[in-house]
Amino acid sequence: MNFDVAGHIAAMERSVSVLERDGQPARAVILSRSYATSLEDLWDAVTSSERLPRWFLPVSGELTPGGRYQLEGNAVGTITACGRPWHFALTWEFGGDVSWVEVRFSQGGARRARLTLTHTQRLSEHWSQYGPGATGVGWELGLLGLAFHLADPDAPKPDEVAFATSPDGKAFIRGSGEGWGQAAVASGEDPDAAGPAARRTIAFYTGEPAEEV
Repeated sequence: MNFDVAGHIAAMERSVSVLERDGQPARAVILSRSYATSLEDLWDAVTSSERLPRWFLPVSGELTPGGRYQLEGNAVGTITACGRPWHFALTWEFGGDVSWVEVRFSQGGARRARLTLTHTQRLSEHWSQYGPGATGVGWELGLLGLAFHLADPDAPKPDEVAFATSPDGKAFIRGSGEGWGQAAVASGEDPDAAGPAARRTIAFYTGEPAEEV
């Protein structure tokens, strides 16, 4: 596979928002990327139970507002809002914790559409250790899979483990993790904390020791 590492890293816009959720300190991890497809096709790829397994995970449940969903081997939750083809929102329940995901879609010109994903979570020890990259890198890998799927909808889903352990995959993870470290600093995080957190995240996803600075 001819993989443009730098191009895919640059295609993602990353930011972190400081806020409160239910009266508690929280952070929102925000990803935005444009795709060479129509608004309707992008919506369908992200919400169709038939297409989701081709780039993300199999999903089951009642995929309507108020319904419960289950991502195979991952999160469960409730769909809290849906306005085709512009946005949907849901709870993200995983590992005994609850966070919130909102996805918005917009037209981006002739046969281009943009997806913006916001994942809001309360501050925790996990955040202190890994920063926004723990969430951001995972979603970025998912949205990379979406890019592959939209470019060739009939192609088989790439092997995630093989990609993540390949030189290109590790370079992508490293670039993404560093990008989330920079986004953390831009949001007001202490660089002396954001840098090590980003390196721990990169080490987690690549399986390599964290780089010491």
